[in-house]
Amino acid sequence: MTTTDQRHPAPTTSSGQQLRPPPPTLSQRLRNNRWLSFYTSPLLIALFLVAWKVYVEVTDLSRFVLPAPEAVFTSFIEQITDPFVWQTHIWTTFYEVMMGLALAIILGVGLGLMIGKSPLFDRIARPFIVATQVVPKVALVPLFILWLGFGPSSKVVMAALLAFFPLLINTSFGVRSVPGSMHDLMTTLKASRWERFWRADLPYTMPFILAGMELAVVQATIGAIVGEYLGGDKGLGRYAVNLQNGLQVDKLFGAILIMALFGFTLYSVVTGARRLLIPWHESVQPRRTP
Repeated sequence: MTTTDQRHPAPTTSSGQQLRPPPPTLSQRLRNNRWLSFYTSPLLIALFLVAWKVYVEVTDLSRFVLPAPEAVFTSFIEQITDPFVWQTHIWTTFYEVMMGLALAIILGVGLGLMIGKSPLFDRIARPFIVATQVVPKVALVPLFILWLGFGPSSKVVMAALLAFFPLLINTSFGVRSVPGSMHDLMTTLKASRWERFWRADLPYTMPFILAGMELAVVQATIGAIVGEYLGGDKGLGRYAVNLQNGLQVDKLFGAILIMALFGFTLYSVVTGARRLLIPWHESVQPRRTP
């Protein structure tokens, strides 16, 4: 029997020596370097800070317009180490985002499964759902505050509303992406409806759900902070408004940095969960470019 190596021999020279592949170029080595972002991100941040500092010094702007980077960093350290900021503002926003995301997962994934499995339900429900999503969410904040008050409930609903649609669309698309051969296999095995869901629908749909969650957690964070900004009594959005009203611009920049780190941390947690839950999927495997 002929082996694969015999059928496809390696290229050789005229003298019979095997040719080695050319060494990878610098561009290929950079693309294949999984640690590249750990080098480039600090460098880009450093360049941005240097440009910021030079611009402030050259233009001699007032600190009430654009404070120097070191002033913002000092304020940020004061804020991030202040227990009041953690207990009153960061924790409030975290609670609103988590509750809104949980509500969006229950509704978005549940309806997404139903839409993906039932074409009839899709035709009935999708136009109404899309119509509710095209309404500007900011315009609904006054209604939520009127109905639910200035507390966390209105911000939870706002966060859930923004996070709902990505989960719905990704889940329904994932259910429809299950190969027909898998359905045929389940039919041959006389699998029950629960076995079909557990062994076929869920494994193929999970990557889509987790991809939707990456976008949903960002949208939920935006929804909660915008709700606090427009009508909250505490939270990072309300904290930023208080600093703006007090003309504490350096601390306002620090609050913006806290918001950015807050959202990035939640996004990183969801990304890490995706790597733990579906390590077999190609979306979490390191990509090698030729």
